[in-house]
Amino acid sequence: MLDFINYPVSFILWCWHKVFGAVFGPTSGVAWLLGIVFLTFTVRAILIKPFVKQVRSMRKMQEFAPEIKKLQQKYKNDRQKLAQEMQKLQSQHGVNPLGSCLPMLLQIPVFFGLNNVLRGFVPNATGNYYFGADEVESYLHANLFGARLSNYIAQASNEMTSLGGNLQSVIIVSAPLMVIASIATHFTAKHNVARQNPATATAQTGIMNKITLWVFPLGVLVFGAFFPIGLLIYWLSNNIWTLGQQWLIYKKIDREEEEQKAQAQEKRSNSNLAPKVGQKPTQPKKRPTPAKPVAASDEASTEESTDSSSDKKPVKKWPAKQPSVKPGNNQAKKPASGNNTNSGGTKVPGLTPDRSRSKKSGRKRP
Repeated sequence: MLDFINYPVSFILWCWHKVFGAVFGPTSGVAWLLGIVFLTFTVRAILIKPFVKQVRSMRKMQEFAPEIKKLQQKYKNDRQKLAQEMQKLQSQHGVNPLGSCLPMLLQIPVFFGLNNVLRGFVPNATGNYYFGADEVESYLHANLFGARLSNYIAQASNEMTSLGGNLQSVIIVSAPLMVIASIATHFTAKHNVARQNPATATAQTGIMNKITLWVFPLGVLVFGAFFPIGLLIYWLSNNIWTLGQQWLIYKKIDREEEEQKAQAQEKRSNSNLAPKVGQKPTQPKKRPTPAKPVAASDEASTEESTDSSSDKKPVKKWPAKQPSVKPGNNQAKKPASGNNTNSGGTKVPGLTPDRSRSKKSGRKRP
């Protein structure tokens, strides 16, 4: 029924067993253990791209979380209308709600396919998908700390004995794997819940978070008793890969978002500095340069010059007045001050010097 899944899974496991069987031996339990681990890593490496899309889709949903909150408050009494509006909002932002579930959904068929392949390793089998009869016997005799990889805790005692195992050794190997796988499942779910935005939380989201945080880890402890040791190894290695992948991809996406925010902030600051259309560019005001301190010698010289200039009395210079001469008159009017000297030094025709006029005026006629 699931041969389209069983064959690819068995082929990947067959390839890795050939690689590690050449190193540790084809019947070595370590070769089969590493084959299962690297089968898990191969499948998860194929699903890296869908996982990155899942993370980016969750980030986009966090960006328009306020709009989701408004829709929840607006249509809180109409769930059908709320679902329609949510679907419309998600399509506008290019978010696929099923994209976040795709990596997990794709791992479920791989899990069941590997379970079918491991349970196909039975005694006297002529083959098991890509594995031949010799390789089936090799898997059945693979020993890991006294237990067979095909054993499980709830296995019937006669079947366990026919495979060469015993209950005590199976419990010693399976119980630690179950506990570690359960703890890894819890921390993986806890890391996912911590990255969620509380603004987008709904009642359904809270229920799903509780299921992934507590029900799934508890399910590993309960149902792990019915899983072969090889399947427990797959579950544990799958959770270890998930933890490392989340740490690396989230760190990378956080760095990219910080760079985008820095670029947006730089563009915003540059747009604020640039003048708008039709606006004159404003030049930054120049600050006045502070005056240079004057040396003591310069201050002394300036003080001396100011003192000497203050001792001297200012000399008033009166503008020279030229007497106006009327036509036909050879004598000019005397100045109002009584001084007949020509301050300008120019001779006016018909005007004698003051000295000669004073001599003539001082003579007495007999």
